[in-house]
Amino acid sequence: MDLLVRLIDLALAEDLAAAGDVTTAALVPPDVRGRGELWAKEKMVLAGSGAFAKVFQRVDPEVKVRFSRRDGDVVGPRQKVAELSGPLASLLRAERTALNLIQRTSGIATLSRQAVDRVRGTGLRILDTRKTSPGMRALSKDAVRAGGAQNHRFGLFDGVLIKDNHIAAVGGSVKEALRRAKRHAHRLLKVEIEVTSLKMLEEAIEEGADVVMLDNMDDEQIRRAVELAGGRVELEVSGGVTLDRLPKLAKLGVGSVSLGALTHSARAMDLSLEILTAPARRKRR
Repeated sequence: MDLLVRLIDLALAEDLAAAGDVTTAALVPPDVRGRGELWAKEKMVLAGSGAFAKVFQRVDPEVKVRFSRRDGDVVGPRQKVAELSGPLASLLRAERTALNLIQRTSGIATLSRQAVDRVRGTGLRILDTRKTSPGMRALSKDAVRAGGAQNHRFGLFDGVLIKDNHIAAVGGSVKEALRRAKRHAHRLLKVEIEVTSLKMLEEAIEEGADVVMLDNMDDEQIRRAVELAGGRVELEVSGGVTLDRLPKLAKLGVGSVSLGALTHSARAMDLSLEILTAPARRKRR
């Protein structure tokens, strides 16, 4: 079972538990069919349409979801983006879980697009991080791409990134940390290390780091780091980065900026599912 299905099933179990949707059970006969429309109520970048549809499929395979816009499209305000049809009770049971996912992913995509727009045409890459809500990493990183930004490593398994605690774990030596990492990494696996000073940067370059992350440096420190590196290593900036600061960083000559805020601080977008009136009953056979 893939991660998305596991996430959806957990979210549905959290909402329905053993008793199910007691409100809908009391109000809606099981043979009543209905229709619904998903509306974007503010301007946003759409993302998470597949997850939205999958929630309804897990609740009831009879529910049909048809999106008129794709992930990555700018939609709203007051724009219809999808139509749904099927058993009315199923539409109501799945509604909140489906909205929770698409509101969150569209928020990530929207913030990612805002970041990319700030540096468009400069060549600076906007990256995400592993700072995602538990269980939502794949959805979050898909949303980042829908917004036009790029993914950093997915998890601990697909890239070496030596952080301050790793350096501390080997006695505080940048060079020793890199030596150990390079002995264990296969030749296609990049080795990145986080540094907080120009001295650490020089040591990282000397030891052959593929990428050096400049952590929480101010603009002057970054300028000096770019000058010191002289193109010998790829530089990434992280920590203390805001949307307003991005254009300044683009001018300093670093290759990429990673923003945890893309996935941990994006505001949920305002989408609503509106059930249409006068649902029709199923035809008896």
